[in-house]
Amino acid sequence: MDERYSRQTMLPEIGEAGQKKLSRARVLIVGAGGLGSPAALYLTAAGVGTVGLVDDDVVSESNLQRQILYTEAEVGLPKVECAQRQLSGLNSNTHVVCHPTRLTAQNAHSIIDGYDLVVDGCDNAATRYLIDEVCAYQGKPYVYGAIAEFRGQVSVFNYRGGPRYSDLYPRPEILPPLSTGGVVGVLPGIVGCTEAAEAIKIIIGCGEVLSGKLYLIDLLSLRHEIIEINR
Repeated sequence: MDERYSRQTMLPEIGEAGQKKLSRARVLIVGAGGLGSPAALYLTAAGVGTVGLVDDDVVSESNLQRQILYTEAEVGLPKVECAQRQLSGLNSNTHVVCHPTRLTAQNAHSIIDGYDLVVDGCDNAATRYLIDEVCAYQGKPYVYGAIAEFRGQVSVFNYRGGPRYSDLYPRPEILPPLSTGGVVGVLPGIVGCTEAAEAIKIIIGCGEVLSGKLYLIDLLSLRHEIIEINR
C-alpha cells in the first residue's frame, strides 16, 4: 500500500492520513457512462474504499467513443457488471458495488443512504433533481457534472450548508438546452475527472471545493470560467 499510493501520499495535502480517509470513503456514482467512466476509474485508482455504480443500461457501440470503461467485446452486456470487472482489476482493494437499476423516487433514499457522497454521471434533469433532493435530506454532498457538445460544467451542491442544484436551476424550463445531444469524446473525460478531483478534496478535506460556484468549460474556445451561484 505504501508503494501503490506513494505519489499521492507524498503530497502534504494528502499524506497517510488523507489516504486512510480515502480507504474508508464510500462514493456512489449515478450513471456509468461518459462522466461515470473516468470518475470511477480515478476514484478507484486513488484508493477509495467503496465505489457504488447505479445504471440499468447495457453497453452499445455508440458508447465506445467516450465511455472508456468498456470494450467492443462487451457490447450488449450490462454496464455495471463490465465496469465492476474493470475497476476490480484496477484496484482489488476497492469494493465495487453494482446497483443494476435506474435511480428512482422509490429506491433513491435506500441506495444513497449507504454512501458518503454522490457523483453525478447521469444525463437528465429529473435524476439530478432527485439526487439533489435526497442528498439535501440526508445531508450528503452532491458532485454535479453536465456536458453538451463541446461544453461542460461542474459544481458541488449541499456541501456544508452550501447551495443546491435547485438553487442553480430552480425550474426545469430554465435548464440550458441540449441542441443536438452530441458530444466530443474527450469532454466527459475532462468533466468526469474534475468531478473525481472534487470528490477527493471533499473526502480528504483539502483545497477549495466548488461549493457555491459553477465551473464552466468550453473546449472550442479553451475558455474556462468560474461563476458564483446565488441562492
